[in-house]
Amino acid sequence: MKEHHDFLQELNQQGTLKDKLVTAHKAVQKFCPEIARISIAIYDPETTVLKTYLHSSGEDNPLQNYQALLENAPSLKQILEKGLPRVINNMLTFEDSASEHTQRIGRAGYAASYTLPMFNNGNFIGFIFYNSKIKNIFTESVLDQLDLMGHLISLMIINELSNIHTLSAVIKSTSHITHRRDPETGSHLDRMSRFSLLIARVLADKYDLDDDYIQHLFMFAPLHDIGKIAIPDKILLKQGPLDDEETKTMKTHALKGREMIDDLVENFGLHETDHIDLLRNIASYHHEAVNGSGYPEGRKDQEIPLEARIVAVADVFDALTSERPYKKAWSNETALATLKQLAGVKLDSDCVNALVENMQEVEEIQRNFKESF
Repeated sequence: MKEHHDFLQELNQQGTLKDKLVTAHKAVQKFCPEIARISIAIYDPETTVLKTYLHSSGEDNPLQNYQALLENAPSLKQILEKGLPRVINNMLTFEDSASEHTQRIGRAGYAASYTLPMFNNGNFIGFIFYNSKIKNIFTESVLDQLDLMGHLISLMIINELSNIHTLSAVIKSTSHITHRRDPETGSHLDRMSRFSLLIARVLADKYDLDDDYIQHLFMFAPLHDIGKIAIPDKILLKQGPLDDEETKTMKTHALKGREMIDDLVENFGLHETDHIDLLRNIASYHHEAVNGSGYPEGRKDQEIPLEARIVAVADVFDALTSERPYKKAWSNETALATLKQLAGVKLDSDCVNALVENMQEVEEIQRNFKESF
């Protein structure tokens, strides 16, 4: 009996989505060694923004932390409109392109590319890019095999995004079934998750944050307060100030959120969801304070995971600038003044500065995701 080595066997093992993309890249190089890079961009339909997500090329990443409106990438928009992949066998033909992503790829020495759109049940979710530093390598036989691998990669991406969607859907459903309502609106979650994304992008170089981390932070940020599902309505919905005992109960939502996440991961078999510890940290520690006065553990400074420090600033800023039944919305100027006072005391200074110094993007998010009462 002849033994055969399955060169995709590593996909059967536990590992991150990035690990699996690297495995897929190695498999591609068996029939086309000239492929130097495979990368993924994810589409946000609510803002029509394309964001870099994953790549397989090690340190060689000319598009780290890059995002752009699909409208501003006409060649990619054309792929989507046609629903067909695009072959560029000689990048020199695109040397005059106004698209920043094409220019960056060209400057990095890539000479040819093949782009596949990804769809999930007919809905566009992003692109797969195959890049080579050698031109004219995309023959019909190579393209046929890249198509097969592309659909496999697409399924891996869909599975990861579906796991996160399952977490979000279960939490929403549980909240409705138990009739425990958080007064915070869906628009609040849209805004604070995008403020978190903005802060992470600004801090990416300083903290060496890759696109994978940033995208998962964005997807997990809306789940920061899942523990509030377990807080009684008489406390959660109280319009006046909480007394000492009520405050003590409210503060339990951080650890209850951590417990709920662990239960969901176990019950729904989501152990392989990437960066699940990032979600645990967000739920557990977004009320910690850099001076140690927060809860549940009284952590200080760098003891607080960066993702929790980011979400804390995004959450506080949007809470201050949002109208609630018990308060009027603060102006951005007043809210920013408060954030500056809290920087280095309650809130992380780097995270506060990242928001303060990018108010144009903050205001754009606020325009796109207004409250609807």
